[in-house]
Amino acid sequence: CLTSCPPTPQAAFAHLALAFRCDTFTLQQRVQVEKRARDAAEENIQEELGQCRAALERLGPSCTDAGCREMLEQLQRSLTVLAATIERATSAAEKLGAVHQEARMSRAAEVMVQHVENLKRHHMREHAELEEMKRLIQQNSRNRQLAETQDDAEPRLRPHPLMRTFQQVT
Repeated sequence: CLTSCPPTPQAAFAHLALAFRCDTFTLQQRVQVEKRARDAAEENIQEELGQCRAALERLGPSCTDAGCREMLEQLQRSLTVLAATIERATSAAEKLGAVHQEARMSRAAEVMVQHVENLKRHHMREHAELEEMKRLIQQNSRNRQLAETQDDAEPRLRPHPLMRTFQQVT
């Protein structure tokens, strides 16, 4: 049942706890690596956009007719729109990453809540068993005390076995 059965809440909790400890151990390092990768990608994009703008600036003086100038202006507007779109895409990607992380954490929290609920049920069963054992012990103790008091009273009513043999001999 290694692959076909879902893990128990306890096993899932243990797995999540281990993963959380490992993630926590490397989190700062991974954050720094990802920041550097994002910054490098953004710098590369800005560099490419800058090179396109510079190329358009160099083309400007060589465009003499109106159609060429209009096309040059359209390309500059397109580059401006592209730069804004890249900013929005970057922001949306970060939000999507945050939502994915929230979904993973939500599932992890769900497993932890399920594990805590199982622990509570187990505690309630153990507590009920303990209370039942206490009740049985108290009842047994009362029964024993009652039996002892009855045993104390009975010898006065019945003669001792040696007395019976003594009486039979005489």
